[in-house]
Amino acid sequence: MAILKPFRGIRPPPALAASVAAPPYDVLSSAQARVLAAGNPHSFLHINKPEIDLEPALDPHDPSVYRQGAKNLKHFLAAGILRQDETECYYIYRQLMGTHVQTGLMAVAAVDEYEQGLIKKHEFTRPDKEDDRVNHMDHLDAQVGPVFLTFRTDPDIAALMASSTAAVPDYDFSDSDGVRHVLWVVSGAERIAAIELAFRQVPCLYVADGHHRAAAATRLRRMRQALNPGHTGMEAYNYFLAVAFPHEQMQILAYNRVVKDLYGRTAEAFMQQLNEKFVLAPAPAGQRCEPTEPGSFGMYLAGRWYRLQPRAGVVADSDPVASLDVSILQDHVLSPLLGIGNPRTDTRIGFIGGVQSQQALEQGVNSGEYAVAFACYPSSIENLLAIADAGDVMPPKSTWFEPKLKSGLVLHLL
Repeated sequence: MAILKPFRGIRPPPALAASVAAPPYDVLSSAQARVLAAGNPHSFLHINKPEIDLEPALDPHDPSVYRQGAKNLKHFLAAGILRQDETECYYIYRQLMGTHVQTGLMAVAAVDEYEQGLIKKHEFTRPDKEDDRVNHMDHLDAQVGPVFLTFRTDPDIAALMASSTAAVPDYDFSDSDGVRHVLWVVSGAERIAAIELAFRQVPCLYVADGHHRAAAATRLRRMRQALNPGHTGMEAYNYFLAVAFPHEQMQILAYNRVVKDLYGRTAEAFMQQLNEKFVLAPAPAGQRCEPTEPGSFGMYLAGRWYRLQPRAGVVADSDPVASLDVSILQDHVLSPLLGIGNPRTDTRIGFIGGVQSQQALEQGVNSGEYAVAFACYPSSIENLLAIADAGDVMPPKSTWFEPKLKSGLVLHLL
């Protein structure tokens, strides 16, 4: 079953929602966050990227940064920029990006279910990134960025969501990227009970995005439990902030790769070796190669685009991980030909995901920062569910979910 509980959320008044809402902490550099928050004292970046209020030379993981975040959260609460709801509520969060629409339930998920494997993962996490989120949550005594969950589409839940969103929303605004964000506060006891019961019929949930936040919440629960002799299992720290969307509404965009050099090869020698496992077809001069199906790639090298198609027998179709496009690229190009053995830690590889176009790949190569760029076909949500169900993990930077969940719309106090 899936335990998704209502909670007393902390959120901005409707008039401030658009100015408070901010991108997730991990999609902006500190420099980008400073620019985005400039002139906006209500921006949630003061809480989820608090280094922007300190000296630029300071390490973003310095203890003073977490203390600044806690200070800023207290200020937001004292000034009424954020307020806590008086009763436990659910929050329904809808995002509209062009023709794409996704509607999810914001609630708190159980750490117990995460530890028991009822909230399934598809990525490894890095201890340093977990440390950062543990410190941030612990200093703020709050979870401020929701974990992005998904579940297999359920008709009963769909009906409840549809009827709950028939009312006038509490928030409705568009951000600078043109994405519309709509939120309903669900406070009726009968409807809350119906939603909670419906999710208890869901066999499991899946982490789509936010693996480090979920892992950090689990570590923090252990820390706080050890310090609490009266621990009951019902404390707020036993849960983490999440938004759960039906899997059919998930939009995964490409996560492309760029590499700084050709590992000592000339462009001609590199293409000659590529030709052993891939069919290479140059695009007409001035045209780009957008992958149109799984197993096809675009490559930008020496000012020209090429289409890459694996030769027969190269890909193990029966292996759900090895047959992913990002795995094919890693196993047959990046590792053996370009020396990228561990894409998690190798500084020679970069990643350009989501709405950033092939123009960004071209710019990276044309500027001389990178030697070659690869455009990948997006992984599917079905790939993710199958791999998570099998207990496997996807390669790093396999999925880029879009649109991103805004931070600052609803917080969970610990």
